[in-house]
This record gives sequence, C-alpha cells and structure tokens, in this order.
Amino acid sequence: MAWLLLTGPDRPYPGIRIASVSAKSSDIEKAAGVLHAGGLVAFPTETVYGLGASAEDPAAVARIFQVKGRPPSHPLIVHIGGVEQLGDWVEDVPATARLLAERFWPGPLTLVLRRGRRVPLEATGGLETVAVRVPDHPVALALLSAFGGGVAAPSANRFGSVSPTTADHVRAELGDAVDFVLDGGPCEVGVESTIVDATGDVPSALRPGGVAREDLEAVLGCPIAVHSTSRVRVPGQHPSHYAPRARVVLVEPEKVVAEAELAQELGHQVGVFLPPSLASAPVKAHAVVEVPASMAAYARGLYGFLRQLDQKGCDLIVVSLPVEEGLGVAIANRLRRAAGPRPSTGIDVPDLQER
Repeated sequence: MAWLLLTGPDRPYPGIRIASVSAKSSDIEKAAGVLHAGGLVAFPTETVYGLGASAEDPAAVARIFQVKGRPPSHPLIVHIGGVEQLGDWVEDVPATARLLAERFWPGPLTLVLRRGRRVPLEATGGLETVAVRVPDHPVALALLSAFGGGVAAPSANRFGSVSPTTADHVRAELGDAVDFVLDGGPCEVGVESTIVDATGDVPSALRPGGVAREDLEAVLGCPIAVHSTSRVRVPGQHPSHYAPRARVVLVEPEKVVAEAELAQELGHQVGVFLPPSLASAPVKAHAVVEVPASMAAYARGLYGFLRQLDQKGCDLIVVSLPVEEGLGVAIANRLRRAAGPRPSTGIDVPDLQER
C-alpha cells in the first residue's frame, strides 16, 4: 500500500498568491510569436493549464479541437488581459456583467455574454454567445499583454480526462502536439473557473468553480442558481468529464474504508480518497490519499491526486463527496463527473455507489 499526501497552505481564494515559477521574458515573447503564427501554446492560469490559440484565428482554434479530441460543438473560453477589453469581444456588457467583472477579475470567473464580431463561431461552438475571462496568473497576463489579443483556451488535456495543474501534466499528456509550453509552476486554485450566464436579466451559474456561489451572491445581493445543464452550452457539462483512467466510485464518507477493502478483495487495484473524518485510518488498498481538511487545499490538489493514483496503477478509485459549501461545490461537481458514465473500459466495477 502506498500513502500519498499532497496538501498545501490553507488559503482560500482570493488571497496572497502562492509563489509561482516566473517564465523568462524571452519565453513569453516566443509563446506570443507562436500564437501569432497560428500555433498552440499551453500556459498556466490560476485554475488549470490552458491550451491556447489566437481567438481570432479559426484554423488555429480548429487545431485545439483536433489536439484535444474535443467535439467542435463545445465552446472555448476566450482569455483577455483586463476588464477594459471586455467590450472588444462581446456585443454588449450588461450592468450585472460589469459588476462581476470589476469585482472578480482577474480571477477564476468566466462570463457568458453575446458574441462580438471579433470572435469566430469556431471558438463558440457555433453559438451566438461567448465565454470570457481574465486569468489571475502573472505568466498568463504577461502572455496576453505580449500577444495583444484574445486567447481561446480550454484545459490542456485530452477531452474528458483529468485537467492539468502543472506543465509536466501537459507535456505527459499532449507531448509534441503543443508547439510551446510555458511553465508557471503549479496552479493555485486547481479547479476550473466558475461560469456565469450573464446574457439574461437574472444571472445563473452554469459551472461551479474557483469563485463560490456565496461570493457571487454577496456581490449581486440576490440568490443565484447553479445549473448542471443549461440552454447555453458551456465547458464542463459533459456527463463524463475530469476523469482519470481508473473508474471513480462515490460512496458515503463512513463507508469509504469498507467499500475500498471489498473492492481490493475482489481483485482490484484500489485507490482511496480518505476523508478528514477518517484521517490515518488503516485501510487495505493499493494506494491512499489523505484528503486535506481545507477545501482550498483539496481543490488545489484534486487533479494531482487523481493523476497520481493513475500512475500508481489503480483501476478503481473510491471517494466520498465533500460538504457542498464554498469550494466544496466545485470539488463535488468534478468528482461526480469523474464518476459519470463513460464508454466501457473492460474493467468489471463492483456494485459500489453513492448511498
């Protein structure tokens, strides 16, 4: 049995930035040149690493979908350098959108608005809406400044698999398919941005992420609904997403040890997410992750935990959902989709379920 523990400082977002690797100015300029030439650049944000192309270059955008194996109907997020650029990319900026942008940008919030003429339909999945955000990472902002335009970017991984939170994750998964990788160190938030539909009179959250619903409601002064599906297609709503090679099975916290040991006895190489309530509890499994009590630390380490259990050779991961408050909502969303239905892998999964 292997024990894995990937924790970090207990520091909710926003706050003091974790020290990140500073890319050389020459690397920033080279990456900007690659974008201008129609190439693909993997770059860090505070959430996950993105696979970027010039948002105004349909051919370059199409290559993102090809490299990822992503359906062309799934829209991308256009990353821009500041709030003042928002009007350049959308048809209009409602007061609510302006309020949210001024409060949370740069940061892990994406706004869905009416598409401006600069944005090709290839980047929006054919929709007349566009998802836009300003990343809160010095390397990403330096790249956007050097490039001088918008960068369309989903996460830098194969479609449906675990998102990358380090440059090494990108290199391991995409290899030479990426023209240039900017290394900005590990991502500090660790889960994708919150997506808010700001096209209507009443905004709604289409994907939970790095900005908690409670924070949105505090700024807006009204409740905000969180939808698992919506009329507006956005990233992260596929039933199976953020998934490791191993199957992910959800159970109640108090049943994690028993269910993991049962699966191990049935011949599986079991990875376990041991919840804080069972910290250091003995468990017969192939590999164990002790889940941090801090939701900020858990979010920051989540995708790394899943990748490490894959690397350890696990074919089954037993995990419970956290309390769904704050960042716990985003973590639970990612785990549910990681455990979602996917094409058969030939692995016989025991009858474990969330109950």
